[in-house]
Amino acid sequence: MLAPGPRPFFSFSNYLRMRRDITGFFADVHRQYGDVVSFKVGPRRIWLLSHPDVIRDVLVTRADNFTKGPALRMAKITLGEGLLTSEGDFHKRQRRMIQPAFHARRVAEYADTIVKFGERAADSFRPGQPFDVRDAMTGVTLEIVAKALFDAEIAAEVDEIGHAMDITVRMFDRSRTPLAPLLNLLPLPSNFRFFKARNRVFATLDRMIADRRARPDEDRRDFLSILLRARDESAEGDGSGMDDQQLRFEAMTLFSAGHETTANALVWTWLLLAQNPDAQEKLHEELDRVLGGRTPTAADADALPYTRAVLAESMRLYPPAWVLGRANVAEYAVPGTTYTIPPENVILMSQHLVHRDPRWWPSAETFDPGRWLAGDDAARPRYAYFPFGGGPRQCVGESLAWLEGILLLATFARRWRLERADDAPVRLHPTITLRPRDPLMMRAVAR
Repeated sequence: MLAPGPRPFFSFSNYLRMRRDITGFFADVHRQYGDVVSFKVGPRRIWLLSHPDVIRDVLVTRADNFTKGPALRMAKITLGEGLLTSEGDFHKRQRRMIQPAFHARRVAEYADTIVKFGERAADSFRPGQPFDVRDAMTGVTLEIVAKALFDAEIAAEVDEIGHAMDITVRMFDRSRTPLAPLLNLLPLPSNFRFFKARNRVFATLDRMIADRRARPDEDRRDFLSILLRARDESAEGDGSGMDDQQLRFEAMTLFSAGHETTANALVWTWLLLAQNPDAQEKLHEELDRVLGGRTPTAADADALPYTRAVLAESMRLYPPAWVLGRANVAEYAVPGTTYTIPPENVILMSQHLVHRDPRWWPSAETFDPGRWLAGDDAARPRYAYFPFGGGPRQCVGESLAWLEGILLLATFARRWRLERADDAPVRLHPTITLRPRDPLMMRAVAR
């Protein structure tokens, strides 16, 4: 049985509505048709699933019935067969080999690196001087991920690499276009820019991999060194490691995800704090009380509950990973409904939509970090909040993302208060991550 949804005479009009405002389109069809919505975009049949219990069924209970959606399949042109795009047994093998790099003890070792680069970036702020906060957060997270991944400092290259990474991310916009496979083959200026940018990043990664191969060191603790030493020694494995091409794929995946999501999480956090001065004051009070003017450490992450709550609430309202896509390999009966999804349909589950659902979140549009300290999490379905996905494909770097976000927020906010530098409207740019569409100008005020 086909679920309700918008049925224009030409399904291409759904694409035009999504292109104009995809998050608004999702909110409208959910409000009008409910938790299971079906519509066409060009030749594709899309299902928008918005109940947390159904999302849990897709991501966890019946995860083997689904593959990545078409957008991430297209991402292989950038990420290859990396952890984000690979499927089946190969994905399970790669995750087994990468997982130890994110062990809690190893993640904690990167705290000093996070704070070091955070302090360096905080030193560059000039009181009252407007700056694009997204550029600032992208720069610092790029430097952190380069140091953590490769034990390399890229201050001299950060602007060039950041620009190249920005171009590759923006190309994901095309994945929503029904004509994307054709457009990718045409001699378009956008394609030339993309390949030039991608190759720029690849050249950096290949240089670092070659350097590490030439000078192996068992004592090095960066992610690349750990991946070079990794062997699949599980019962299902053959004891082999990764070749240079696979290392590039995994390094590109970690490099992309490791800075893009954290940078955007911090950008939205600064915006929300600037819009909610009471919350910003509570944040400063906690930092003053716990840190007493010193720089934070890994041990402080658990001693800063309000700081964590600020970040959690920011990712509720503006989740960097704002939508998940899947394709079902077999017929899928949607639990609790009479709807059955035929094989190879596109299934979307939007964090941006579910995180703002008033059924699960009282005063859903209000920025309220205190809700995370109220102790009422058990009253909400588990997948009413899933900024890092879930199930066997849950973000492998979640623990590092939390540590980095909390420590960077604490490092900046203990010294500075950020304010909007203008009253320009803030527009969303939902690409593979949720970004601001325009520069977000802010000014720093010394505390």
